Amino acid sequence: MRVVVTGAAGMIGSNLVHGLNRLGAKEVIAVDDLTDGPKYRNLLGSTLADYFDKDEFYTRFAAGELGRIDAILHEGACSDTMEHDGRFMLENNYRCSKTLLDACLAQGTRLLYASSAATYGASETFREEPAFEAPLNVYGYSKLLFDQVVRRYLPTLRSQGGTQDGQVVGFRYFNVYGPREQHKGRMASVAFHHFNQFRQHGQVKLFGEYNGYAPGTQSRDFVFVDDVVAVNLWFLQNPDKSGIFNLGSGRAQPFNDVAHATVNACRALDGLPALTLDEQIAQGLVSYIDFPDALRGKYQCLTQADLTRLRATGCDHAFSDVAGGVASYVRWLAGQPSS
Repeated sequence: MRVVVTGAAGMIGSNLVHGLNRLGAKEVIAVDDLTDGPKYRNLLGSTLADYFDKDEFYTRFAAGELGRIDAILHEGACSDTMEHDGRFMLENNYRCSKTLLDACLAQGTRLLYASSAATYGASETFREEPAFEAPLNVYGYSKLLFDQVVRRYLPTLRSQGGTQDGQVVGFRYFNVYGPREQHKGRMASVAFHHFNQFRQHGQVKLFGEYNGYAPGTQSRDFVFVDDVVAVNLWFLQNPDKSGIFNLGSGRAQPFNDVAHATVNACRALDGLPALTLDEQIAQGLVSYIDFPDALRGKYQCLTQADLTRLRATGCDHAFSDVAGGVASYVRWLAGQPSS
């Protein structure tokens, strides 16, 4: 099987490349923009059949110049939720994806792509239905716009009762954390920032009270990147399944849980015993800052993936909770060479 991964040097993309290799895939083609050269480190240890710059790949694939490609795992996008340039965001996240979808349908190539929980915005219901979709930023809108296009195509697929062969799957990623995100800067996960804060300063900081939530109790559906890879590969191995699906753990946990797990995992590395959250706060290991004005009105205080549709496909993957996933991630981070 020839599989292309776009955004292959990014966090999710690179973990997918490594996951495909573990699955035995040898014909893996990486696509990315390595203007940020150090991202190449995410691909170290993987086996690739080829590499293309993103501009070359999209042009040549659309022209049918790359031969038979069985599937594309499309992770390439601008994922900066603080980016306000709508023209750039729609060109990069929507138009590029739409062109890729058209080419995949024309060539019989399966497409598994990254959507986002940002499509839900301030909704308190996280179910894959238009009634619950109201993005708070142009990033979320760019993802929703492409999901809407996919919804129009899905009924034409044989697996959905239509006449056209193919597979199109969108994954609405919730708060993904885990290895190979060091290049993301401010968009890296809370767990990543907490690890570095604790190692450098001996404490981690969380947002204080906001929108009726007590300090550190704003809650997200945190999903370990290993789980994201596992679900992607399950769909790759089940080509008769198509649709748009939430990809989170199915449980909302407060940011306090991430801080608590990170501090205890770091302490464990030094042979120190675990502490309760209250003990960590009392010792100044966890503290709170005022909620930033720049995020007011643009911040999701609660996300929790409804996994009903995902489970209905037969995918029964067991997701890590924050305590287990963060502990594993901290051990990985601690084992990385200093940059």
